[in-house]
Amino acid sequence: MTNGKKNPTGAGAIIALLILVGTIGGGLLGQPSIGLLAGAALGILIAILLWLRERGQ
Repeated sequence: MTNGKKNPTGAGAIIALLILVGTIGGGLLGQPSIGLLAGAALGILIAILLWLRERGQ
């Protein structure tokens, strides 16, 4: 049964995964803090893009 509502896409897992990947990648390069911040920024950017895409539907 469809009620006309769409299921939202959760972006929390994407943010968490990118934070971990950024921290590990940054750690391998000797800069885990920068990797964490870069991963968080990229995760938040993707979350905002997903939100904007669903908002328009």
